[in-house]
Amino acid sequence: MNSLFRNPIFVAVLAALAVAIVGGAITEIGPWYRSLNKPALNPPDWLFAPAWTIIYACAVIAAVKGWPAMRTNAERAWLICLFFFNAALNILWSALFFTFRRPDWALAEVVVLWLSVLALMVFFWRRSQFASWALLPYLFWVAFAAYLNVKIVKLNGPFG
Repeated sequence: MNSLFRNPIFVAVLAALAVAIVGGAITEIGPWYRSLNKPALNPPDWLFAPAWTIIYACAVIAAVKGWPAMRTNAERAWLICLFFFNAALNILWSALFFTFRRPDWALAEVVVLWLSVLALMVFFWRRSQFASWALLPYLFWVAFAAYLNVKIVKLNGPFG
């Protein structure tokens, strides 16, 4: 088992699954969410799971392709920190929006989430451009989520 945790593919998949499971567990598409006024471009609820599956797969690909390009232990440590910070922000957004029912707080947080994806892309760029490009769908999805978040706040606020 110890050798599995040295395998970048195993670790990346395990991390992505953990974020997906925790994020999914705190994302309740119930009466409160259904009662919100949503913008015309809001995708149907069923589309979010496949979209996030693709996003997590892209993140796994970026991690697996980017890991060998890290030249030093310090670079590897930075990469782990950046991914961990991004994962925490990803989960935090769901908690703010769905658990605490504060799309206004989630709106402030989604900016930091978007910047964390951008930071990963910039960090990867000189080491593995492929890994950097693999995160582009994630960056676009978070930008789209921010747009939806803005519209939901405008259509439904104030909250709290």
